[in-house]
Amino acid sequence: MQEFKVPELGENVSQGDVAKILVKVGDTIAREQPVLELETDKATIEVPSSVAGVVKDIRVKQGDKVQVGSVILTVDENGAGAGAPKAAEQAKQGEPAKPAREQEPQPEQRPDQKVVSMPRPPSPAPQASARQGQPEAPRAGGLAAPKPTSEARAGGPAALKLTPEARAEAGPAAPASPSVRRLAREIGVDVNEVHGSGPDGRISQEDVKKHARRIMSSVSTTLTRGSGEPATSVPLPDFEKWGPIERQPMSNIRRKTAEHLSHAWTTIPHVTQFAKADITPMEELRAKFRKQVEEAGGNLTVTAVLVKVLAAAVKPFPQFNASLDAGNNAIIYKKYVNVGVAVDTEYGLLVPVIRNADQKNITQIAVEMHQLSEKARAKKLSLDEMSGGGISISNLGGIGGTYFTPIVNWPEVAILGVSRGIVEPVWRAEKFEPRQLLPLSLSYDHRVIDGADAMRFLRWVVEAIEQPFLLSLLG
Repeated sequence: MQEFKVPELGENVSQGDVAKILVKVGDTIAREQPVLELETDKATIEVPSSVAGVVKDIRVKQGDKVQVGSVILTVDENGAGAGAPKAAEQAKQGEPAKPAREQEPQPEQRPDQKVVSMPRPPSPAPQASARQGQPEAPRAGGLAAPKPTSEARAGGPAALKLTPEARAEAGPAAPASPSVRRLAREIGVDVNEVHGSGPDGRISQEDVKKHARRIMSSVSTTLTRGSGEPATSVPLPDFEKWGPIERQPMSNIRRKTAEHLSHAWTTIPHVTQFAKADITPMEELRAKFRKQVEEAGGNLTVTAVLVKVLAAAVKPFPQFNASLDAGNNAIIYKKYVNVGVAVDTEYGLLVPVIRNADQKNITQIAVEMHQLSEKARAKKLSLDEMSGGGISISNLGGIGGTYFTPIVNWPEVAILGVSRGIVEPVWRAEKFEPRQLLPLSLSYDHRVIDGADAMRFLRWVVEAIEQPFLLSLLG
């Protein structure tokens, strides 16, 4: 008997969810035969067997979470034999037996099944220091107002929790000049919560600024973790108060996308610049050569052309094909040119990579893009096919819209967003002419790329689109 275990799945991938089991007890399997579909953080992959023989036992079921090294199934390399268990005999008769783990029926969650929200955590109790040993005076409506604490005037934690009523009872107005009060209003600080360092507690402008910095530091610590990912400690409201809800678990791909984009957005100082490219000449060429590319097995799309344009553009602008190593205060310039292309699928956003795009012609790129897009929509992309990008493209032109702000695909430093081409009147040769214009949105990491260089890069891209000869001349 031999065990088949989950093999290494790729860099930084240690586990996955069992999406589908492709064999059953009693089946005869060969080496390299797919036996399992596993949904990882990045893709759904078929896992081939490293053993051959008759399946004797399956240790997992659909939906299980398995780690690298977990036993999936056992096989008898010598066949079922005379002593084969009843499960194998049932499999021969066309009645596949369930593994022992699956004998008990598992209830399925129906799409219309109501999901009850988890109870909300109780509201935090009022601070004991605010009322300890002091009777609360009843107010109108039977509510008692908490007394302000010494922490409140010192800008401590209680200061953030004082109600307007409590501040009104705190005593006379804080000693501050009109200019100090104006500064406090402009930066959103309640001057009554600021601790004054001057004579008799008089508040200066520096006191206001220190108080604001203290608040911002507290908020930053509360809302973010060290990794830059949003904290999950802030509870959601009970949405069922307003009507029925349905709760659905996030898929691995959706969860990983959320984590990746949150990290990119909080880590990278994004800037987005916009431009329009006249694609009238390019559209004429696409119409002329479309059939030729289709015969080769591809689609001559705008995206395919733009992949080639970007592959040429990063040669004179190497900072757009780079990554920032912030820990070592270095910028990594890549000598290869790989372009990622965002693909919209029903499972979420996937970004397959066109490798060595600078060494391929547009027809080759179009064919490869078509193949990768089909694999993405069928959940057949390998992890290697989605790794190693240097710059990315996100094309929403097939859906609509004008401009948008794409999020940089970290650890890359730039991404080009493409919207739907529109026909507009353009002043040319002393008259208006109808021209088809393509809206472009370039987002970039401002730590690596300066605004002037980004505009030069975008202008280079626009000129290459408008004058295709430049690709042959300069690319």
